[in-house]
Amino acid sequence: MSDPELEALRQQRLAQLQSQYKGNNVDNKQAMEERMQQMEDMRNSILTQVLDQSARARLNTLCLGKPEKGKMVEEMLVNMAQRGQIAGKLGEKELISLLESVNQQTQRKTTVKFDRRRAALDSDDDMEL
Repeated sequence: MSDPELEALRQQRLAQLQSQYKGNNVDNKQAMEERMQQMEDMRNSILTQVLDQSARARLNTLCLGKPEKGKMVEEMLVNMAQRGQIAGKLGEKELISLLESVNQQTQRKTTVKFDRRRAALDSDDDMEL
């Protein structure tokens, strides 16, 4: 075979492999998106079974304000429901008490340090009007 023919075959094979890869990649993405959608639907159905309407509204409000904490509480509720630790629907008051216990567990103690030396150097007395 001559060089141009060999190069043409290589380009053809490369194009074929790239199209196969792109096709598989698209299929994998679609399958993954479908799996994620199914998991989200399952989570929503479990939360609907476990929480009454007012508690669900409060959880949605929490997810809007603090998404990471909302997802953590949702995961906790789903896990509790799957283990059978929740009997019946939780009301808003039960959810609030659960949120308070989560807050106590995850609350970080913050300290404020005040550097008096720097404040002493930044005195307003030095300014003349």
